[in-house]
Amino acid sequence: MQGTVDGFSYGLVTPVVAFLMACLGAALGLRCTTRSLRTERSFRAGWLALGATSIGSGIWTMHFVAMMGFSVQEAPVSYDKPITFASLALAIVMVGIGIFIVGYRGATRMALITGGIIMGLGIASMHYLGMAGMRLQGQFAYDTVTVALSVVIAVVAATTALWAAVSIHGFLPSLCASVVMGVAVSGMHYTGMAALSVHLHPGAGSGVAPSGDDPTALLIPMLVGPFCFLLLAGVIVMFDPLVVMGAPDRDERPPGRAVRGTDRRPGIPAQRGRTPYRAPAGRNSRPPRNR
Repeated sequence: MQGTVDGFSYGLVTPVVAFLMACLGAALGLRCTTRSLRTERSFRAGWLALGATSIGSGIWTMHFVAMMGFSVQEAPVSYDKPITFASLALAIVMVGIGIFIVGYRGATRMALITGGIIMGLGIASMHYLGMAGMRLQGQFAYDTVTVALSVVIAVVAATTALWAAVSIHGFLPSLCASVVMGVAVSGMHYTGMAALSVHLHPGAGSGVAPSGDDPTALLIPMLVGPFCFLLLAGVIVMFDPLVVMGAPDRDERPPGRAVRGTDRRPGIPAQRGRTPYRAPAGRNSRPPRNR
């Protein structure tokens, strides 16, 4: 028997909240990735790891917030907790691999393509592994062409996000890039859901849920845990002026270039850039008066 699938049980509430979570994770992840390219190599891994965890947590939270609106009319739905949280780990690891490739290989075309493919496949894998953790009295079937389209959307979104992280340094342009990524990730999710059909087992519809956790039992750890992490990452980003302003924290002058009055290392006051006055040897002269 074919099940009646409804992906918007709560109307526009779940899609809007899911979209905002995807944008939040993308914004923090992109800013952390940008910050990693402007810091010393010893601190780069920390910023890249924070960016990967932010994007992975945002995408995972987006997925399961959207899934709160998913229901099958003839059968109750529950979730397997280990598989559900394994999808979170998969998203963070795969996104991290893509980000680290760009962070250490540079913004070359090959690095962006390789990192984008790995990151996009991680996003798609997280989605379908999370779907595999759902339990109901039936089984899922997917349309191959639509699934392939969702994977392409994920790869394109990931590659675009990596390009934005290394090419766009202003705060507002990066914010716009995170909105674009949020739209793409949400589009990938609902494209994948459009490929889904549910075939119910005989006798389904008795109202007894199969073994696993009820969706409401996953709501607290799903929202509170990743959201608190994203909040913490947001605090780190807000209190780092180099992330917000996009100013480099190291000297970008070519080797051997002389220091000039307007060309100094950021963070050094202007007084330190002046050459101290020295009186000529053997003459009792005073330093010239500033005009």
